[in-house]
Amino acid sequence: MNRLRAVTGALLAAVTMVAATTLGIVTPATAAPAGLPGMDVSSYQGNVNWSAAWNNGARFAYVKATEGTYYTNPYFAQQYNGSYTVGMIRGSYHFARPDTTTGATQANYFVDHGGGWSKDGRTLPGALDIEYNPYGATCYGLSQSAMRNWIASFVNQYYARTGRWATIYTTTDWWTTCTGNYSGFAATNPLWLARYAGTVGTLPAGWATYSFWQWASSGTFPGDQNVWNGTLDRLRVLACNGPC
Repeated sequence: MNRLRAVTGALLAAVTMVAATTLGIVTPATAAPAGLPGMDVSSYQGNVNWSAAWNNGARFAYVKATEGTYYTNPYFAQQYNGSYTVGMIRGSYHFARPDTTTGATQANYFVDHGGGWSKDGRTLPGALDIEYNPYGATCYGLSQSAMRNWIASFVNQYYARTGRWATIYTTTDWWTTCTGNYSGFAATNPLWLARYAGTVGTLPAGWATYSFWQWASSGTFPGDQNVWNGTLDRLRVLACNGPC
């Protein structure tokens, strides 16, 4: 996620601090924002104590499933199933690599490796994690129009496979730089904004509000700290794509 998920261990921590400082996006909030508390995790968190996270107030979780077409989270089953078992509404996310294969190809890989959806009232639409490149050029070597096309390829294929529009995780800075602040996805795709600050700030073009806000990289829960911009009942509506 905004912590440069693909990098692990000490390197992850070092790269995160440098990137956050350079990009000017991390000014930690002093307290959790309003909204329903939740979290997101990847292999970096290993086996998560889901009962403890639930008891501390987390009510939803996004879990990394895949990256590109070459990586699956080895802790995915423990994290994805464990969050569900304790009562959370859970979803999975895919770390995009637009420099490796097409969006449609990666959407298929994601769905085939944990990124599917079911109308059980407890499963969120999959999320596309599209952000700063931890391996090279910020925009993965793509022009703004090519990046827009890549994202469209991913979300359209995800919709074709699941019947749901993927949540889009990004930062306003990256979105502006790499898509030209394109507004065309806002009508269908929920926004999951990363901004480590006391306020959510300016949103990417087209979105009048955010659905999820990743507001800190550490805190009460394992992994990143998030809020859903609404009540538990409204989160269930998103999970169900309407009434269950």
